Amino acid sequence: MANRHTIVLMQNSQNRSTRTFMDYDSISQAMDGICTLYERKLKDLNPANRNITYDIADLYNFIDGLADMSALVYFPLPPPLLPHTHAHPGTLKLAIEHL
Repeated sequence: MANRHTIVLMQNSQNRSTRTFMDYDSISQAMDGICTLYERKLKDLNPANRNITYDIADLYNFIDGLADMSALVYFPLPPPLLPHTHAHPGTLKLAIEHL
């Protein structure tokens, strides 16, 4: 995927204080970042396990379990930011499948 500045907006729970964002130089880096978030969560939940495995369905369940996740991707022509939201999970999931 082309180098398109991408901002991932995320809310872990219904509590608004869990809102955060992550800033990436490309869509691929953003998708890798989402995977890294999930891997960190797995390590936190399983500190005694040195080898943790998961499949794409587990990652999708993680994304679906978030209160909200969206990605803003910069395109140089109008409109400059196109939203890819949690409400349209297929968009984010397709981008993750490059891994």
